[in-house]
Amino acid sequence: MRGYPSRRVAARCALALLVAAACGCATIKRVAINKLGDSLADSGTTYTADDDPDLVGAALPFSLKLVEGLLSQTPKHRGLLFTAASGFTEYAYAFVQQDADTLEPENVERAAELRARARRLYLRGRDYGLRGLETRHRGFTQALGTDPKTTVRQASKADVAMLYWTAASWGSAISVSKDHPDLIADQPIVEALIDRAFELDPDFDSGAIHGFLINYEMARQGGKGNPAANARTHFDREVELTRGQLAFPFVSLAEAISVPTDNRVEFESLLHRALAVDPNARPEWRLQNLIAQKRARWLLSRKDDLFIQ
Repeated sequence: MRGYPSRRVAARCALALLVAAACGCATIKRVAINKLGDSLADSGTTYTADDDPDLVGAALPFSLKLVEGLLSQTPKHRGLLFTAASGFTEYAYAFVQQDADTLEPENVERAAELRARARRLYLRGRDYGLRGLETRHRGFTQALGTDPKTTVRQASKADVAMLYWTAASWGSAISVSKDHPDLIADQPIVEALIDRAFELDPDFDSGAIHGFLINYEMARQGGKGNPAANARTHFDREVELTRGQLAFPFVSLAEAISVPTDNRVEFESLLHRALAVDPNARPEWRLQNLIAQKRARWLLSRKDDLFIQ
């Protein structure tokens, strides 16, 4: 959860926009919009360090719409495209898909509606990620649909963040689209994107790609080696990179490996390790940890439903 403005940054840049509008000068207006875009894209831990996920969930839609409004004026602003790609993906997971999962036992119809909304938000994030890649590689999106493995070779280390978020949003959309075979057919594209990102910078963002692959290895088609063993290797590396201070790897392994292998003891152990993480130890990960711990508690509440007695 990052890339959103502090109130002070937004107010200062909004004032610049008002001055530009009053002057009626296109050049000044363009410069002001770009400055606001830069501030939004580089605003740091305003949201990531927050200790109130519900407050963040209520505030994010305004920030995302502000980003989209600026992109309508500066459609190739790479920082804004990154912020939109990551922001819509994170919002969809933390505040829409999770609600669908928790609500499903009580209200299947409402859960389906929320998953459909999550899918739309994920795809919006994917499209911004593709636009970000297009800013450096013209024709990338069209070529990706024809020959993904060859197309991603164009990407360099400077593209890793955009590759990761495009794959994350696209893969997440597939995960909530069991009844959309056309979208499921895009899995090789997601695989090409994340594998290229991993090849270029495997430890990107304290192991974010490893975190993605914990979940993905079990779904990989025709992969080398044992999928569960591969997932555990990525888990070990992400825990090492984050020094065990990020809860999500424990939650991911519990869901991706412990449940399918019917390992209840490991499942409970991993989720208790997630809950033992101190959210305040790394303020920049505080919000992530609180969201992961919320899911860990929910999963523990369902353990009797997830495992054969």
